[in-house]
Amino acid sequence: MSPPDAVHGTPLIVGEVLFDHFPDDSMVLGGAPFNVAWHLQGFGASPLFVSRVGTDPEGDRVRSTMARWGMGTQALQSDAFRPTGRVEVRLGSEGPGFDIVADQAYDHIDWAAATEAANAASPALIYHGTLVTRVPQTGKGLSALKQDTGLPCFLDVNLRDPWWRADAVLRAVSGARWVKLNDTELAQLTRSAPTSREEQQGLAAELRERHGLDALIVTLGAGGAFCVTARGIESAVPARIARLVDTVGAGDALSAVLIFGFVQGWEPGQSLVRATAFAADICQIRGATCDDRSLYERHLQRWSAAP
Repeated sequence: MSPPDAVHGTPLIVGEVLFDHFPDDSMVLGGAPFNVAWHLQGFGASPLFVSRVGTDPEGDRVRSTMARWGMGTQALQSDAFRPTGRVEVRLGSEGPGFDIVADQAYDHIDWAAATEAANAASPALIYHGTLVTRVPQTGKGLSALKQDTGLPCFLDVNLRDPWWRADAVLRAVSGARWVKLNDTELAQLTRSAPTSREEQQGLAAELRERHGLDALIVTLGAGGAFCVTARGIESAVPARIARLVDTVGAGDALSAVLIFGFVQGWEPGQSLVRATAFAADICQIRGATCDDRSLYERHLQRWSAAP
């Protein structure tokens, strides 16, 4: 029997698409929602990706790259006045830092067109992060889309200064069914400073119960992740990473597998173990996405072979 939070159908992925610019002058296509949609396509879930790009070379590259990967572009909008999104990535010993450029094409999604595309696809769930709501009218448009479609929501908390407010993020948490955040974001939203894993798990359990969530997933960097549901707490620690390149997009990889698990009917603990393993593999490549289909096939084969 499928777990009570199982859903079936096409994932609707909404939000930013942009280019991460690294210190060595390389440029990698990304944005948390785009990364999640990319991985879901790699696993064969055929997501509908709703975003907006400029009528510039970067926007053309987004479209052509999506098409080569087999992703549908029918919900990818064009903006003649604003550029395709850009982020400057800083790499350091404490993890990546991000300088997110303001007023990009993805800040101006046409929500009427997005709703029309969503209704045509009959999706099963909606995924979005918190960055896409940094512009007030975008937050209102996204809320209208969720209300119009009535879809259960997977919220990916990404607290990027100065683009978030605690009250707005907590309202979004209340409107979600599943929420993923990291340990630092858990401390920020609960205004706490936990000193142990037990304290972290207690704060997470309180947050889940307060907002009526089916599941709250907390990522812990190299420590893996844990998931809090009404049935208790499940934890997963990935195997040691043999060749760490960077951790950009590891959380997005984890989100993608969790969503894939929802549509496949996996148990929460099983999903978490598989998600952390895939995220560990993403840490061994530069950037947040991979166009090597063998990576996805390898994980799919492992999952299908598991009892």
